[in-house]
Amino acid sequence: MFQTLLVTKDDDGQHVAFAQLDESDLPDGNVTIDVEYSSLNYKDGLALTGGPVLRKFPIVPGIDLSGVVTDSSDRRWEVGDRVVLNGWSTGEQYWGGYTQRSRVNGDWLTRLPDSIDTRRAMAIGTAGYTAMLSVLALEEHGVAPETGPVVVTGAAGGVGSVAVAVLSKLGFEVVASTGRPAEAGYLKTLGASDVIDRAELSGDVSPLGRARWAGAIDTVGSNTLANVLSSTRDNGCVAACGLAGGADLPASVLPFILRGITLAGINSVTQPSHRRDQAWARLATDLDMDLLDSMTTVEPFGRLPELAREILAGNIRGRVVVDVNSGDPAKG
Repeated sequence: MFQTLLVTKDDDGQHVAFAQLDESDLPDGNVTIDVEYSSLNYKDGLALTGGPVLRKFPIVPGIDLSGVVTDSSDRRWEVGDRVVLNGWSTGEQYWGGYTQRSRVNGDWLTRLPDSIDTRRAMAIGTAGYTAMLSVLALEEHGVAPETGPVVVTGAAGGVGSVAVAVLSKLGFEVVASTGRPAEAGYLKTLGASDVIDRAELSGDVSPLGRARWAGAIDTVGSNTLANVLSSTRDNGCVAACGLAGGADLPASVLPFILRGITLAGINSVTQPSHRRDQAWARLATDLDMDLLDSMTTVEPFGRLPELAREILAGNIRGRVVVDVNSGDPAKG
């Protein structure tokens, strides 16, 4: 028997409860994993509080997991392999990471670099993996430390925190935008050169503003993304990877046709295996693991429902790792 967090739905809405299951309850798949850790992301918060995320019921939510292979009929994976799973609609349409055991499609797995253990893999999680994909997009569009500063919006969140740390280690001048002024010290310890209030970017949109940065990683969307675009320098690039502030984009074409900037969309869900391997390899070398530890909190399994409300309220700093084998879920 093993513990899971199960979401069901009836005429009264969604219901979240911990449940004991056994091997016969596992979903179809060709690789079985003893899950060691999962993580908490904004999308997980939505899933656990009735947001429009889950696409089938009953379901085990959690878009991330890391653990050790215990059984495999996929020749790419052997018993004892340390693996991570991000995306592929796990935790939304398929069995996710809020469980002590899982069975998945081997195509969805990524082998962990030797220097990243399963706990740190979830400290990175979808958030850090998305941040690394965003950094790769900037590099591939010519943004480099010598081309100018890079702004990161929503910088105190999971994606933003890892993005600030990675960019700083790579030598970039990083401007961190946050709605939490009290986090300025935290962001500077991650490597931010300057911290600005999100109000500078969330107000009325200027079709073409003062050119301020060579690139950006935006986790917010809406007016913030539009203002970031209007303030990007000639031939710069903006990587858009989130919509915490809204899914609309009240922007002008002027930054694109007068400054030649690129808007690069970051899809972390269905990246091919070679791109995933590239991102995780770069995380192993370009993310300071001591800094990662400093931005990470490890929480017991039973606190997940409470933590889901906290992340939606904007009260979570950095990364939350969920130890699915820690504590008694019945006691929270």
